[in-house]
Amino acid sequence: MLKNRFSFLLSCILFFTNVLINAQSIKDYNIIWDTQSKNSGESMPCGGGDIGMNVWVENGDLLFYFSRSGTFDENNTLLKLGRFRVRLDPNPLQAGTFSQKLNLEEGCIEITGKNGSLSTNIRVWVDVFRPVIHVDVANNKNINAEVFYESWRFDDRLIRAKEGNQCSYKWAIPEGQKTLKDEINFKGNDIVFYHHNQETTIFDVTVDDQGLKHVKDQIYNPLKNLTFGGKVQAAGMKPAGVQTGTYADTDYKAWKLESEKPLRSYQFNIYLHTEQTADMAQWEKNLQQVVANAEKDKKKAKEKSIQWWNDLWKKSFVFIQPNDHQSKAFEIGQNYQLFRYMLACNAYGTSPTKFNGGLFTYDPCFVDTSYRFTPDFRNWGGGTHTAQNQRLVYFPMIKNGDFDMLKSQFDFYTKILKTAELRSMVYWGHKGACFTEQMENFGLPNLSENKWLIRTEYPEPGVESNPWLEYEWDTVLEFCLMMLDEERYTGKDITEYIPFIESCVMFFDIHYQYLAMQRGSNALDGNKKLVLYPGSGCETYKMTTNASSTIAALKVILSRLLELNDHYVDAGKQEKFQQMLDRIPDIRTRSIENKEMIAPAWLWERINNEESPQLYPVYPWGIYGIGKPGLDIALNTWKYDPEVNKFKSHVGWKQDAIWAARLGLTEEAKGLAIRKMEKSATRFPAFWGPGFDWVPDHNWGGSGMIAIQEMLMQTDGDEIMLFPAWPLDWDVHFKMYAPYNTTVECKLKGGKIEMIKVSPESRKKDIKIINGSL
Repeated sequence: MLKNRFSFLLSCILFFTNVLINAQSIKDYNIIWDTQSKNSGESMPCGGGDIGMNVWVENGDLLFYFSRSGTFDENNTLLKLGRFRVRLDPNPLQAGTFSQKLNLEEGCIEITGKNGSLSTNIRVWVDVFRPVIHVDVANNKNINAEVFYESWRFDDRLIRAKEGNQCSYKWAIPEGQKTLKDEINFKGNDIVFYHHNQETTIFDVTVDDQGLKHVKDQIYNPLKNLTFGGKVQAAGMKPAGVQTGTYADTDYKAWKLESEKPLRSYQFNIYLHTEQTADMAQWEKNLQQVVANAEKDKKKAKEKSIQWWNDLWKKSFVFIQPNDHQSKAFEIGQNYQLFRYMLACNAYGTSPTKFNGGLFTYDPCFVDTSYRFTPDFRNWGGGTHTAQNQRLVYFPMIKNGDFDMLKSQFDFYTKILKTAELRSMVYWGHKGACFTEQMENFGLPNLSENKWLIRTEYPEPGVESNPWLEYEWDTVLEFCLMMLDEERYTGKDITEYIPFIESCVMFFDIHYQYLAMQRGSNALDGNKKLVLYPGSGCETYKMTTNASSTIAALKVILSRLLELNDHYVDAGKQEKFQQMLDRIPDIRTRSIENKEMIAPAWLWERINNEESPQLYPVYPWGIYGIGKPGLDIALNTWKYDPEVNKFKSHVGWKQDAIWAARLGLTEEAKGLAIRKMEKSATRFPAFWGPGFDWVPDHNWGGSGMIAIQEMLMQTDGDEIMLFPAWPLDWDVHFKMYAPYNTTVECKLKGGKIEMIKVSPESRKKDIKIINGSL
């Protein structure tokens, strides 16, 4: 009996010690401020589920913007749901000591203030599993409180010059176009607010303009009658009127609640609901159901949410130079955690995390003083998705093991598959899904991008006439790769994605034979290969013949389809995919100063941007790389290609740190990763940007996260390569995911490997240490 008790006690000690070690590790990366913020540009992110907030304390007031995935208005602007303000009287935050902490392990923000004998502790958090924001206030004495729901959409607002870039009209904004007002009212002691889209939206304008009116009823429409908003509820509070004010040059109205009597503690809850319905009574009924469900789960909600965040940090991690908090390496590791936290705040969104700020944008004047617009503004649209940017947000989730976060991006594409197939059939009369580079959440090209500078006629139906975007159709294949990787990494059944992937590759096979027959009598060239003209090497090499990035994508996706078992691909499809693969042309090389390197394409007519698609066969497609044939050719491309060298940078979506890692160039990868992942110019260190896009720039963080992962671990088939481009003067402890249900945990200290743990153990034989110094 004593032996059993001792064993049990020992097990408990070991369990809690392990939990403590993990908690202490992630706790080291918390952000703590001991002074208040000047404005929303010095805010801190907080969220969970599909809700994001920018939280700050200014002049003794707690404020936060709050946003939710999928809240698109008639113009396809991703609207914020409002601004919330808490004011205490007498105010412990007005003077004295102050602290605001992002508590990563629990996914919340903790604010403390002490003013003389008066103190307060405030916790701001989101229920991961229900759309509810909580603000819990605990004072050491009875204090009065006021809360304000603030909205700048109390009336219709004219969309001004340049402001159209926040929506899908962009620079084609019609004269007099407005952002329509919200409905905001007191209801009893609560505040109810919502935005209700009209039946006719920019969806209808876009469909009609692109000649698809006759198939409109077959096109996915996420905007019609979309209604989103919620309810502010605060026990012990009563309505106290409506006030007006101005914040960051934007006027607003504030619906105020005040305490009925001074209290030691307050709980302010914001319940949110989104639904496509023309019946507002139904929407309000379902909002009330959200409240009722949250009340049932009230006691366990906080505990469940904390557990979710704890599980996230245990699932995978990258701790760099953990014992030297002043080092640049530690800073890189901290920002890795902070960016992953921001991604996790939209883990379960109905819409993907946007590359241009996600759920965490703030007043635009604090990004660029010339943008005196409302807090709803962001550059490059709300419902518009740029595929080259979006992929960098989602690729790093795979090695992090955050597979549940992939779903919203995959759903984005599967919902609009029918639209992409309709485009092919209507414009060209053939099968296959045609996805453009700049695309709306309903699957059509952006209105203004499709008619560059508002041309009166399209040069070719179905083709974006924008000189950067024309004929750029291949980025969707990277999302096909993510779907195939989820199956390879986890064993998940991806039957639902196979028709999507098949339709994407089918488009290229059919469409380029179709185009060849428009030019001449043969669908293929003299070697029985496709002629991929006109094409595009990203937004850079335009009017290409056989772009290397497109060839690499098609070769890899078709090869991966052929590797699937007959559960997914029967004998008939095997033959079909093999025939398609046989028709894909080869990647060509070119010689510059007697150095052989990957060519961007066989031919091209102009250079339009500053990307390097000649290195896409290195990443993401992995045709060239460490231990593979042609590594010298890929290295020559990195070292000697004039455009590659001209375009190298760490800014925004630039991928040079990733390519350096994939090519085993440790010092170059290290230098670029430092520039990529070091503290941003903003107060919150992972609010990078604007770069080419906006603040926070999520494709900046995503590309940096991928680079760190590739420096630590690369995979090829069964092989798992460790430290292929890792500087040995950076201590690191990491746990990441590899294919075939594998996790790898490793600790490097003082240039020596102290521990490698592989699960399952049978995969230990596939581990290969690449760094020759280890």
